[in-house]
Formats: sequence, structure tokens, C-alpha cells
Amino acid sequence: MPVRVMLLLTSLALLAGCGGDEPVEASTPASKSAAQVSTPAATPAHADAPVINTSEVLVASSVQDMVALLEREDWWGEPKTDEPLAVPHLLITAIKPNWQEASKNIPVQQKKALFYRLMLPLVTHANHMVMEFRTGLEKAQEELASDDRVSEQSLALLRRLALLLPGETEEHLAALQQNTPELKGMIDGLLYRVDTVPAGLALGQAAYESGYGTSRFAVQGNSLFGQWTYQGDGIKAKEHRAYKGDYAIKAFDWPFDSVRGYFINLMSHPAYEDFRDLRAEMRARGEPLSSLALADGLLHYSERGQEYVDSLKGMIRHNRLDRADGAVLRDEPVRFLLGAESPEAAEKLRAEIETMRADGKLQELVESMRLD
Repeated sequence: MPVRVMLLLTSLALLAGCGGDEPVEASTPASKSAAQVSTPAATPAHADAPVINTSEVLVASSVQDMVALLEREDWWGEPKTDEPLAVPHLLITAIKPNWQEASKNIPVQQKKALFYRLMLPLVTHANHMVMEFRTGLEKAQEELASDDRVSEQSLALLRRLALLLPGETEEHLAALQQNTPELKGMIDGLLYRVDTVPAGLALGQAAYESGYGTSRFAVQGNSLFGQWTYQGDGIKAKEHRAYKGDYAIKAFDWPFDSVRGYFINLMSHPAYEDFRDLRAEMRARGEPLSSLALADGLLHYSERGQEYVDSLKGMIRHNRLDRADGAVLRDEPVRFLLGAESPEAAEKLRAEIETMRADGKLQELVESMRLD
């Protein structure tokens, strides 16, 4: 079944919640950046990977419009016990500073509901991408077992993903051949690392680290998980700890880039080996991945250690976020929704969008998000 993507392009950035200006410290960033692991961005996991295009574009002119949209999408009901939670494919593309003020005028429960409902599709989309990659890796594994070589398509996928492995370089990966003896170990190592993150865990950490989308790092840099960087591409903390080096909180072009970076961090950083071990053990036993169980593998996500883990698990339990652990994307047409601050601004946006559609700029914008 082809994947269809519904994007939520909103300058209102209706992320919800409350929190302080500074997030809880997360560990240092993974050694491979999101951009590196995704290179080349045009290489899909499969020949039938979806082409993300532009079709319907909607413009909302207020928070109330957004709430009404979510209600029309049936995104407020309880999940059915015998079916996975079906998630509208709504991907926000900005977190704007005006959200910090606007969020103060929304009831706390509604703010949290908005945050979780607009965050979950980002996480579910990332998990879908991961499962596509795992399917490709399993195909490569089967090819190698039957023919002692992999297809060109599988080799391209391995070159794309293998930067997640310790010590790998682009030069070494470029030299790989379809029958290179080390491919078996490489595929096994990638299947260990390239795996999903229970949505409830990601939601809890995003809410915790970003103050439900209201932190300075979230609104200035789409940073949702408190990831650190030493590459000069981040936002300095107000209470900078010099003994930690010249670090900053990593900034991202899109919120989905932050989610992708979080996934890559958990796949590759040495600090999260316990998390990967727990996840692999659950896979081996045939158990569904649990946000509460895997939270125990994140002792090193924060200097607070066990206190951080306990707080995170409390947040997951209190908000029943583990209901989203098995969430899946709905099969629905591509739609875009932009936010405006007034009906007049909404009309102007609609005209601009039609111009962007006509000259191809809208399609370029979508492709720049690297959603496949």
C-alpha cells in the first residue's frame, strides 16, 4: 500500500503545554548527523517508495480553527482496544515564538492534547520510515543468504544506513561491492540499531525536553529533544556550563529534522547501548516494544540519571502515552494546512500558496523536508 503524507504547515505551530525556558540536559549528540545518515536523500529504501506531492492546501486562521480541524479528523476519541491507534498524517513544519504566549491562554489539558496529537504523526512517520528501512535490510539479508551477494538497490540502502555503525566512513562504504564478505555483519549490526521507538516514549521525552513545545530552543530552533551539538549549529543555553565545552542545543530547519535526529541518536550514540540492548531483547522474544520498559534504557539521557527515568515514566503513565506505542498512519490523501493569524492573513496565504504551486516552489519545499 503506498504511503500518503498529510503535512501540517502552520505558522501558528499549535504545539501545546507549559514548561521552563531551559530543557533538561540530554546527552551529547550522536557522532553521525541526520543529514549524513540520510545522504543521498534521493535514494529511497525501495523502488516503490512514495513520491510526496502537493495536492490540497488548507489554511487555518486561528487556534479554534485548528481544534475544529482535529475534531473533523476524529483525532479526539479513544483508541479501540482491538486495533492500533490510527494517526492522521499531520506533520507540523514550524514552532513559532508566538506559541509561547498563545499557549498561556489555552487550558492546560487542551494544550497538552494539542501537543501530543500534533507530535505523534511526526514520530509515527519516523517509525514508518524505520520499518521501510528494516524491510530493505531483511531483503538484503535474504539476498546474501541465497546468492552470496546483494542487489544494487540493497547495496545503496546499506551505504545510506551504515554510517550509523561505529567507525564507518563514507570512503569505506563507497568501496563496498555487492559480494563484500563483511556485508553480513554490517546487515546484522544495522538490524540491531535501525529499529522503531515506541511513540509514547518519544512523546514523553519531547514534552519533557521542550516544555510541551514552549522552550526557547523549540521556538527558535525546532528543537524538541534537547540534543547537544559541538558543531556551531545550535543555540547557547543561558546558563552555559563551561566545563562541558563549547556546546549548544542543536537547532533544526524543521521539527521532523529534530525527530529524525532523536531517532539517529538512539540508534548510534554509545550512551544508549542499554536502550538498544533492551529493544533487541524484546524483539527477540517477539514482544511489542513498550515505552515504559524501554525508558529504563535511558539512564544516560540526562545527568539526572534514574531521577530522569522515573520522571519520564511518570509522565508516560499520567498521560497514558503508552496507548500510542503501536500507532499507525492512516491511509489518506495528501493535504497541507498552513496557519495564519487572522482571516485576512489566511486569504493572503491562500493566494501565495497557489503561486507556489504553479511555479513548483511548493513541491521543492516538501522535498527539502526529506520525508522518505
